[in-house]
Amino acid sequence: MSITQQYALDLHRAARRGDPAPPAPGAAEARVLHAFREVRRFRAAVERTLGRTDPTDPTGPEHGRAAERTGGGTGDAAGRTGPDGRSGSVGSARPQSSR
Repeated sequence: MSITQQYALDLHRAARRGDPAPPAPGAAEARVLHAFREVRRFRAAVERTLGRTDPTDPTGPEHGRAAERTGGGTGDAAGRTGPDGRSGSVGSARPQSSR
Protein backbone atom coordinates (compact mmCIF):
# COMPACT_ATOMS: atom_id res chain seq x y z
CA MET A 1 0.00 0.00 0.00
CA SER A 2 1.40 3.36 -0.97
CA ILE A 3 1.49 6.35 1.34
CA THR A 4 -1.26 8.01 -0.72
CA GLN A 5 -3.52 4.98 -0.37
CA GLN A 6 -2.85 4.82 3.38
CA TYR A 7 -3.67 8.51 3.72
CA ALA A 8 -6.93 8.05 1.79
CA LEU A 9 -7.87 5.14 4.06
CA ASP A 10 -7.05 7.20 7.16
CA LEU A 11 -9.18 10.09 5.84
CA HIS A 12 -12.08 7.72 5.21
CA ARG A 13 -11.84 6.20 8.70
CA ALA A 14 -11.61 9.63 10.34
CA ALA A 15 -14.66 10.86 8.42
CA ARG A 16 -16.73 7.80 9.40
CA ARG A 17 -15.78 8.12 13.07
CA GLY A 18 -16.18 11.89 13.18
CA ASP A 19 -12.51 12.38 14.09
CA PRO A 20 -10.44 15.28 12.72
CA ALA A 21 -8.60 14.55 9.49
CA PRO A 22 -4.98 13.40 9.84
CA PRO A 23 -2.25 15.68 8.50
CA ALA A 24 -1.32 15.17 4.88
CA PRO A 25 1.87 13.24 4.18
CA GLY A 26 4.79 15.61 3.83
CA ALA A 27 2.99 18.50 5.54
CA ALA A 28 5.86 19.02 8.01
CA GLU A 29 8.68 18.62 5.49
CA ALA A 30 8.96 22.34 4.80
CA ARG A 31 9.31 23.08 8.52
CA VAL A 32 11.93 20.35 8.93
CA LEU A 33 13.95 21.61 5.98
CA HIS A 34 13.74 25.18 7.25
CA ALA A 35 14.94 24.12 10.71
CA PHE A 36 17.78 22.11 9.17
CA ARG A 37 18.85 25.10 7.08
CA GLU A 38 18.76 27.38 10.14
CA VAL A 39 20.96 24.97 12.12
CA ARG A 40 23.46 24.84 9.25
CA ARG A 41 23.54 28.65 9.05
CA PHE A 42 24.06 28.91 12.81
CA ARG A 43 26.90 26.38 12.79
CA ALA A 44 28.56 28.17 9.87
CA ALA A 45 28.35 31.47 11.75
CA VAL A 46 29.88 29.88 14.85
CA GLU A 47 32.67 28.35 12.78
CA ARG A 48 33.40 31.71 11.13
CA THR A 49 33.51 33.32 14.58
CA LEU A 50 35.97 30.69 15.78
CA GLY A 51 38.13 31.27 12.73
CA ARG A 52 37.75 27.91 11.05
CA THR A 53 37.55 28.23 7.30
CA ASP A 54 35.78 24.94 6.55
CA PRO A 55 33.12 24.07 9.15
CA THR A 56 32.90 20.50 7.85
CA ASP A 57 36.61 19.76 8.38
CA PRO A 58 37.48 19.37 12.09
CA THR A 59 41.12 18.63 11.20
CA GLY A 60 41.69 21.74 9.09
CA PRO A 61 44.59 24.12 9.68
CA GLU A 62 42.36 26.61 11.50
CA HIS A 63 41.17 24.02 14.03
CA GLY A 64 44.22 24.38 16.26
CA ARG A 65 43.79 28.13 16.76
CA ALA A 66 40.05 27.80 17.30
CA ALA A 67 40.59 25.05 19.88
CA GLU A 68 43.10 27.21 21.74
CA ARG A 69 40.62 30.10 21.95
CA THR A 70 37.81 27.87 23.22
CA GLY A 71 39.84 26.07 25.84
CA GLY A 72 41.05 23.00 24.01
CA GLY A 73 37.98 21.80 22.18
CA THR A 74 38.28 18.23 23.40
CA GLY A 75 35.36 17.97 25.84
CA ASP A 76 31.72 18.90 25.91
CA ALA A 77 32.40 22.27 27.49
CA ALA A 78 36.18 22.38 27.49
CA GLY A 79 37.62 25.38 29.28
CA ARG A 80 34.33 26.51 30.82
CA THR A 81 33.09 26.11 34.36
CA GLY A 82 29.63 25.57 35.74
CA PRO A 83 27.87 27.43 38.54
CA ASP A 84 29.75 25.44 41.17
CA GLY A 85 33.17 26.36 39.70
CA ARG A 86 33.95 22.90 38.37
CA SER A 87 34.69 22.34 34.71
CA GLY A 88 32.29 20.36 32.56
CA SER A 89 28.90 21.06 31.11
CA VAL A 90 27.73 24.50 32.15
CA GLY A 91 24.71 24.22 34.41
CA SER A 92 24.77 20.44 34.38
CA ALA A 93 23.07 18.80 37.34
CA ARG A 94 24.96 15.53 36.78
CA PRO A 95 28.14 14.88 38.75
CA GLN A 96 31.23 14.54 36.64
CA SER A 97 32.44 11.05 35.96
CA SER A 98 36.02 10.17 36.76
CA ARG A 99 37.79 9.17 33.59
